[in-house]
Amino acid sequence: MTGNKCLLDTSIVIHLFKNAQQASVLLADYEEVYINSTAIGELYYGAYASSNLQKHVNQIQSFLHNCNAVHITDATAIIYAQLKLELRKNGTPIPENDIWIAASSVEHSLPLFTNDSHFKFLNVRLISL
Repeated sequence: MTGNKCLLDTSIVIHLFKNAQQASVLLADYEEVYINSTAIGELYYGAYASSNLQKHVNQIQSFLHNCNAVHITDATAIIYAQLKLELRKNGTPIPENDIWIAASSVEHSLPLFTNDSHFKFLNVRLISL
């Protein structure tokens, strides 16, 4: 699909690392793939907590060569605050890091490719398995 872009949630990257065929097929439809700083941090945390640090760090670094990094900005922080307030008002909290990832999705108008159902509580375009 020409011109398609998406932002990856950590859950999808982990699926890709585990060679999940369905995630790989869906991701192949996107010309530009983005990942934000929070998701990158979560991936490295998982690597550092694993029993095979170097293997997982290499896997992450190799994967990131094929992605465009999206960094947290002041605009991201404002959107994060708005999303978090919306979640609190609705009584539908989600993990903090996922709010940051969703904020990047909104800021950059990128659909979020995720396997986590709790993103449905936000007004974010989703691509799901």
